[in-house]
Amino acid sequence: MHKVLLGKTRKADKLVPYLILAMVLLFTLFPLYWMIITSFKTPLEFVARDIAWIPTPITLGHYGEVVEEGFMRFFVNTIIIAVFSTILAVTAGALAAYSLTRFRFRAKFDKLFLLWAIIVRIIPPIVFLTPLFITFRELGLDDVRLRLILSYQVYVLPLCVWLLLGFFRDVPIEFEEAAQVDGASRIFTLRTVVFPLIAPGLVAAAIFSIITTWNEFIYALIFARVSADFTIPVGIATLIGEYEVLWGALSAAGFLSSLPILIFTVYVQKHLLRSFAKRGVLRG
Repeated sequence: MHKVLLGKTRKADKLVPYLILAMVLLFTLFPLYWMIITSFKTPLEFVARDIAWIPTPITLGHYGEVVEEGFMRFFVNTIIIAVFSTILAVTAGALAAYSLTRFRFRAKFDKLFLLWAIIVRIIPPIVFLTPLFITFRELGLDDVRLRLILSYQVYVLPLCVWLLLGFFRDVPIEFEEAAQVDGASRIFTLRTVVFPLIAPGLVAAAIFSIITTWNEFIYALIFARVSADFTIPVGIATLIGEYEVLWGALSAAGFLSSLPILIFTVYVQKHLLRSFAKRGVLRG
């Protein structure tokens, strides 16, 4: 009898994690499911009393509305801004983190720099909006994309510095010294020895950076004066009117805007996990 109860207890213990995982998946994936089915519903189903879990009939008209509203142009703007913002933030963040871990600075400048970086990260980004706007005006920077690429560094650059700092600290300096003894320059050593070892940090920083810039709304709303300069979040906001909300087009635009990030995350996930495994071996 005791063995039977013990066996049931062990089965229950094994079942509990799966139940928790199922509940978490249901909680996180249900909004995505509801957005997808809403994008295929007819307008009559939005006001029907009975909830339609599966749209009948299926319509693609909302996706046509999204295309007509110029969302392809919004996609191009967002992709250009997010990609170049990410490249700039990860590159500058990696060089800054490398310098902080490999060079000595007077008057504890490195610690003051890190403190300042985290303070900038804590301050609400909207506080920097007026200084940035005035700076760009004085410099004559009229290109909206360039303005947003530079402005988004307020969001992502401090995060990249702090995120990559730990990865650089885990790389033994003996690896670089061995390469330099063989005649390699510091830049060559950084590119061929250090960067491959901190690949998980670079990928993680790129993921956080591109997600943050892809979804940013406030700066894009202020700097983009005409619809040709809108990014996806600003374009989606135009579907919410004073007297009407275009639920179908709103859901279609939300689903289309989520696809690139989902595809990017799925693609880099295996490389990220593989790189973290290499980092664990390196630290061990």
